[in-house]
Amino acid sequence: MGVKVYIHKTQQQFTEGQSVVDVHGDTVEDCLKTLVRRFPQMKGALFDNKGNLSNTIEIYVNLQNVYPDELTTGVKDGDKIHITILIAGG
Repeated sequence: MGVKVYIHKTQQQFTEGQSVVDVHGDTVEDCLKTLVRRFPQMKGALFDNKGNLSNTIEIYVNLQNVYPDELTTGVKDGDKIHITILIAGG
């Protein structure tokens, strides 16, 4: 079954237009790394140059915000990870 990762519309250009990608992993980090292996361009969209989650990315698991433990949050088959983009402006 795996975990479904819901891709933000602005990042679907890196997933061949897919809005949902099935992955496997025990944590959010495992799942995102699986996503990056499949779609290497997602690395720059999700992580900074030190390998940390970008400060413009917010992660939800089963529609619950998991900040500040995004990457270490455990997941199981059937869970849903939503990637959202924080937008600022004035």
